[in-house]
Amino acid sequence: MALISSARTLVLATIGICALSAQTVKVSWDKVERVSNTTPTLQVVVNPPLRPGSAIHDRVYADLHNFGFDYVRYVPWLPYPKLAVAELEPPTNGKTSWDFSLIDPMTLDFLNAQKGHSLMLNFSTIPAWMWKTPKPVAYPQDPDEVSWDYTQGSELRDPSCKEVADYYARLVSWYVNGGFTDEYGKRYESGHHFKIDYWEVLNEIDFEHKMSPRLYGSIYDAVVAAIHKVSPETKFVALALADPSGDPAMFEYFLNPRNHKRGTPLDMISYHFYAVPSSDESPEIQQHTFFDQADRFFVTVRYVEQIRKRLSPSTKTDTNELGVISADDLAQGTPGHVVQPIPDSYWHLAASLYAYLFGQLTELGIDVAGESQLVGYPTQFPSVSMVDWNTGAPNARYRVLGLLRNNFGPGDKVVTADSGSPYVYALGFIGRDGTRKLLLVNKRERTFDLTLPQSAKQVEAVNHITRGDPPARSFPNSNKLQLQAQEVAVVTF
Repeated sequence: MALISSARTLVLATIGICALSAQTVKVSWDKVERVSNTTPTLQVVVNPPLRPGSAIHDRVYADLHNFGFDYVRYVPWLPYPKLAVAELEPPTNGKTSWDFSLIDPMTLDFLNAQKGHSLMLNFSTIPAWMWKTPKPVAYPQDPDEVSWDYTQGSELRDPSCKEVADYYARLVSWYVNGGFTDEYGKRYESGHHFKIDYWEVLNEIDFEHKMSPRLYGSIYDAVVAAIHKVSPETKFVALALADPSGDPAMFEYFLNPRNHKRGTPLDMISYHFYAVPSSDESPEIQQHTFFDQADRFFVTVRYVEQIRKRLSPSTKTDTNELGVISADDLAQGTPGHVVQPIPDSYWHLAASLYAYLFGQLTELGIDVAGESQLVGYPTQFPSVSMVDWNTGAPNARYRVLGLLRNNFGPGDKVVTADSGSPYVYALGFIGRDGTRKLLLVNKRERTFDLTLPQSAKQVEAVNHITRGDPPARSFPNSNKLQLQAQEVAVVTF
């Protein structure tokens, strides 16, 4: 036992020395793994800071427009019923409660900001009155007040799902066809004529209402058929699972065309991943936790891909909520909870994690890698924000997303690369114009000295020096590179 222990100590010491010494990066430009079909993007979740008149409204939407991302996901959801549900009360005695006065301003800002780029809408919250509940579900009269218990019930009052499907068809028609006719034949005019590229049917169905595969499949089929009648060009995204590793039966059921009405398209599935530390973890520990959890997520991705390829190979995949949720955020809403300051190092760690997720998902052939989320703020997951909720200024997470968007995308050839260190992720790309680039991600809170396979023409980097500013750009004309703590760099040769 003593001999084994001594040997183990020697091995660990050797690994430690190697990790701290200069590493030689190898790139096999002639070994193409695949042609990339992965688009880096983000989601925009509705909350009060995005409402017109807020201190950050103008800057946030201007930056969203200027960055020019595709597949951006827009989600009005359950914590703010008045900002997310267009018919809060059931039709009664010839009258309905249709009201877009609070919903339209943010939605139109988003739709206009995304002109020229594809988008995905997900009005994820079914009106509570469509579910069987012991008593009517109350909601705050203040549209900015958070309410976490709006999604009650597990059985629809209309098991045919027609009531839900008609609600979504009218909602889509409001934005696509200039208006709709309500349950009693009254016409509502909007004047809106937008194109909705993708409509995602509900969100985190394994958490919200805890739907069975059969119930969700029935809702999906009904909603898709109804929306197709008013917007034939729209494609559809399904599932949006919070915990894709929780129940493979959901994928097995949904991706089997035999479980759907004939002609129902299975265009795309989606699911989520957040790294979540324990409440007693220091930042020094979190750098290990986040990447370990990411590696376990990739096991799930590979498993889901096997199911998808077997049952519905033409269906695409969108991982449209990728990020980190702090332990402090999980305590929001509890009595006496005080939001803790978030250090800059956290944003850089989260940014490097997203870059790592993007690279690995590219290698796995995933179609969309969506970072979560544009704006978070105290009471609504501040640790997931990509901007400063007081000023609207981008943080490192947003800058890394922009860096990836500007350098990589579908059509690039992905080639094998090895950084020489388990703590530095490397992936090579040959652009559609033949340009050779290398993505480097430092997983650790320390510097690494790298020897590149050839002299670098340009290096763009997001690190602790740039913080929330645009990526630093240098022209080293050298094969030596010092990768800063938690830095994300793109090297052009």
